[in-house]
Amino acid sequence: MNCAYLVLRFVSFYYFLFSWNSTRHIFQYFHHRHNYGVLKSIVSIYKSYYVFGQTLLDKVAVMAGIDNKFTYDFDGEENLREIVRGGKGGILLSGHVGNWEAAGHLLKRLDTKINVVMFDGEHQQIKQYLEEVTGGHKLNIILIKQDISHVYAMGEALQKNELICLHADRFLEGNKTKQIKFLGEEAPFPLGPFLLAASFRVPVSIVFAFKETKSHYHFFGSGLLGRRDGESKDDFITRLTSAFVGELEQKVKMYPQQWFNYYNFWQKSC
Repeated sequence: MNCAYLVLRFVSFYYFLFSWNSTRHIFQYFHHRHNYGVLKSIVSIYKSYYVFGQTLLDKVAVMAGIDNKFTYDFDGEENLREIVRGGKGGILLSGHVGNWEAAGHLLKRLDTKINVVMFDGEHQQIKQYLEEVTGGHKLNIILIKQDISHVYAMGEALQKNELICLHADRFLEGNKTKQIKFLGEEAPFPLGPFLLAASFRVPVSIVFAFKETKSHYHFFGSGLLGRRDGESKDDFITRLTSAFVGELEQKVKMYPQQWFNYYNFWQKSC
């Protein structure tokens, strides 16, 4: 991994210099959302590209079973175990930050399968590759499609007491969104993941994992959230979205360089 990380420094510098479309948005993120000065924002852009590359390499190493020396802290593992004990399955809400998939060590300790839901636009090849490197045993990919077949696949997974991971911070054009204040400015968040959680009525945990050193990750799994007796779907969605955005904001402030939404997230002119 050390050699790969060394090569990655040059790759990161290339993107830093020539990937202007994403660089200008990530500059705005550091400069306006974290109130960094110009120089600190510029340095943080390079660091962000570098750690993003590291997380991709780490993810492949973990999922492919390549020998590594990663260590982990797990805050909230008991919450995921509680979901499994409940026998109804559950939903894990995460985002395009950090690298929770690299905590594959945890997946092996849970006596169930993890289903990762992703857009069909993220390509069938990704699904095939991940199933090949993981043997398809503990990780399954559910692709979101126009015919909503993914909803039925998710329902079947929950009936088998499996876990479903949804990214709740990115959406496709035309999807329903909700404006929520995030890092000082309202930003659009997709309603789909929260609607699904409200409809399936299974326990929900908000999960993230962040890289803290070259070989150490910190996993976070929130306490369980569920739709209360008598609570309307809309009220639960409001409570769940607020909890998710609050957790996301807290973690992004702790690990600002591990924010990997390299586009105009707040949809403001810049």
